[in-house]
Amino acid sequence: MVLDHLKENLDILFIGFNPSLLSGETGHHFANPNNRFWKILYKASITPKLYKPEEDWLLPEIGLGLTNIVERPTRAADEITKEEYRLGRVVLREKIKAYKPLVACYVGKGVYQQFSQKKDIPWGIQSESMVPGTADFVAPSSSGLVRMKLEEIVKIYHELPDIVSGLKEK
Repeated sequence: MVLDHLKENLDILFIGFNPSLLSGETGHHFANPNNRFWKILYKASITPKLYKPEEDWLLPEIGLGLTNIVERPTRAADEITKEEYRLGRVVLREKIKAYKPLVACYVGKGVYQQFSQKKDIPWGIQSESMVPGTADFVAPSSSGLVRMKLEEIVKIYHELPDIVSGLKEK
């Protein structure tokens, strides 16, 4: 099982589809060596160092959290059932309401599509929030299967620190 890493008033809560099988075995988020999540966060100046999956529990100390829309590990997101997504939407909305992160960052357009039930979604900050008081940000998936170049993905994630700074000034 992969535990959430949450605390109240985080700067950014990263939300994935669900754990990979390797994450399920190790108990750590984004554990697959082909997943570029940790590298992206570091290159986008979101983390001060390159974290390893087994250090995921340290993120709340620097204002970052981790959760998924569905808890069950699978080989691929297409194995997630409609019922799991339906329940996941309810649970995720409650987590966001309870923990009040400044920004909910959806790691993949598909994650946000499942949560918001919207089809046409741009990268970056969304015009309306699913949970009032938390800005929604849609970023590319960090999966090694994504065809975007790492630099393009990092550029989108790199918007997050400025968004957080702007929200803190309000």
